[in-house]
Amino acid sequence: MIRELPSDLAKIAKEELNEKPKRTKDDVKHLKDWIAKQPHLNARTDDQWLVAMLRGCKFSLERVKQKLDLYYTLRTTAPEVTLRILPTEDKFVEFFKLGSCLVLPKPKNKLFPRVILIRAGVYDPEKNSVADIMCVLYYLVQIAIIEDDVASVLGTKIMVDYQGVTMNHFVQATPGLLKKMVSVCQDSMPLRLKGSHHTNLPSGVEKIFTLISGFLNEKAKQRLKIHKTPADLMEHIPKEIVPTEYGGDGGPLVDIIEYWVSKIKEYQDWMRQEVKFGTDESKRAGKPMVKEMAGLDGSFRKLEID
Repeated sequence: MIRELPSDLAKIAKEELNEKPKRTKDDVKHLKDWIAKQPHLNARTDDQWLVAMLRGCKFSLERVKQKLDLYYTLRTTAPEVTLRILPTEDKFVEFFKLGSCLVLPKPKNKLFPRVILIRAGVYDPEKNSVADIMCVLYYLVQIAIIEDDVASVLGTKIMVDYQGVTMNHFVQATPGLLKKMVSVCQDSMPLRLKGSHHTNLPSGVEKIFTLISGFLNEKAKQRLKIHKTPADLMEHIPKEIVPTEYGGDGGPLVDIIEYWVSKIKEYQDWMRQEVKFGTDESKRAGKPMVKEMAGLDGSFRKLEID
């Protein structure tokens, strides 16, 4: 069942994404028929998931096919990014409760991209990895875009707080892992990134930003902003959704975490099905879609972080 958009959101979808409601049903059917004919592809075919993919590709069917294929190919070929901790496992919820990755509430009276808060410094690098944050992000985004048309139409903004990040955190982010994480987020997910905002950066991380920028497309590069203060940050993100801990009116982090823990539990049956999707590369016709990412096995162990 495809949800009907409210008029204000429908207007944006039409103008910015080329969405035509009378055609959407046929587009979704076309994608389902196409997926059924791909012997290597085991993909989700829920209506709202496919609509989110269509919106993420501005209703270009060929782009959607490429993105769907890449999405499930990376599920199979980059499990260290997408399946390191599974949303059906207790340790996923235990890690999530640290609040390393959260989708912030929506503004009450205005349309605004959904904001994702990432706080890498809250986890113990002796116990967890930056890839665990990627896993949480991976599944939260799926829930958000399926449930919330604002997320699939207006996209998302990412707010990254580096408070508490140490060298032990940074050395986990090898160039190869960073490239795979960017590929999953930027190239395969129906995630329309409208901006990334970074605050509390320790000195000495310029090399990492330089490397990450090399993997980003031009729009993502232009939308990457560094902020020195929370006040500066809130010029770009509504104060009413920013958590109390950052000087906003969005409520304490513990309440936001509690909301999403309950949401993850609500989606357990959905998640059990989700982790089974992927590709069987032995059945793929033609050349492999994802080439080996060679020459990216270095680390940042020599980087000095203050």
